[in-house]
Amino acid sequence: MKKLAVIYHSSHGHTEHIARHIAEGARSIPDTEVRLVRAEEVTSEPNNLLEFDGFLLGSPTYLGGVSGTFKNFMDSTGGLWRAQQLKGKLAAGFTVSSLPAGDKQTTLISLFTFCMQHGMLWLGNPILPEQHRGVPYDEAANRLGSWSGLMAQAGHSAAADAFVVGDIKTARMFGRNFAETAHRISNETQN
Repeated sequence: MKKLAVIYHSSHGHTEHIARHIAEGARSIPDTEVRLVRAEEVTSEPNNLLEFDGFLLGSPTYLGGVSGTFKNFMDSTGGLWRAQQLKGKLAAGFTVSSLPAGDKQTTLISLFTFCMQHGMLWLGNPILPEQHRGVPYDEAANRLGSWSGLMAQAGHSAAADAFVVGDIKTARMFGRNFAETAHRISNETQN
């Protein structure tokens, strides 16, 4: 059994909506337990992270980086960092903003750097953009063309679930790939 945590912050519900679809994708792999965890819930008890095999980290992109709430969560793990207690755990990142680019890449780089400092193993986004195969843009997986993590776009002031089909499909595929990789890495290290 692999225990994965989708840790996220979401002020308006958009990042949470994507987090739920990522979790759904990960749960589609047998012997995978997935818990949705709000970043603010972990800040007071970061040692709770030790029970998980991997983390899918998500923050909205605010002014070119993670939200303050998510940064507080990151900062709360200093004790775990000093002892390198998260070393070797699998990690990946996702972000949402209201524009197609919106400087989401810098948010993913922040998440990547955080994970590298903890000695985690970063898993990027291997999903090929489907619009190159003729799938309509709004229906295409990885339509925003991100390789370092998952990017999704929610219209400014849009409802929390107002995403195009392609972004939802990408979230499920991203979660599924993460869970498959967690199991594959575990099997390879046991052999």
